[in-house]
Amino acid sequence: MKRVILTPAELGGAALGELKQWLAISTADDDAVLLGLLKSSSDMCEAFTGAMPLLAACEELHPVTNEWQNLITRPVEAITRIEGVPAEGSRFSLASDAYEIDLDADGTGRFRILSQGAAGRAAIRFDAGIAPDWSALPKALSHGIIRLAAQQYRERDNGELSAPPAAVTALWRPWRKIRLT
Repeated sequence: MKRVILTPAELGGAALGELKQWLAISTADDDAVLLGLLKSSSDMCEAFTGAMPLLAACEELHPVTNEWQNLITRPVEAITRIEGVPAEGSRFSLASDAYEIDLDADGTGRFRILSQGAAGRAAIRFDAGIAPDWSALPKALSHGIIRLAAQQYRERDNGELSAPPAAVTALWRPWRKIRLT
């Protein structure tokens, strides 16, 4: 399964301002670097917790089967579109009676293809994230993202990005979801 983020979460406004305040930076000279660090910190938060922090539009490619399949990304807010992807040729939208979708209470998005047509794979488009924007993100998650980005900024000249420090993982641990596969 391959995920693509079609519309990423907005990190440039309040999140960037909070990081700049944390680092006591008042100019815009390092904004591009800081935005990159916020993005990587947000990705690390997702990897640690198993949940995408901020709402984003995504797409995952899955093999076509009539068995229920779970989307890898969580928590899913809405499955917005399912397209068939043939071995050759253009994608095509599947009719609404050609598939079933389900959203579990824990944020897992599920689907199954009932009539695949020429599709060998399915492209599932969906919206996923814990919070719609930075201000709605739980403080433990946002503070951990800021602290990790600040640490990476301060250690940028060392050439190595380290794992999140214990103070950050302690903030994220209550949000961690572990799945058995």
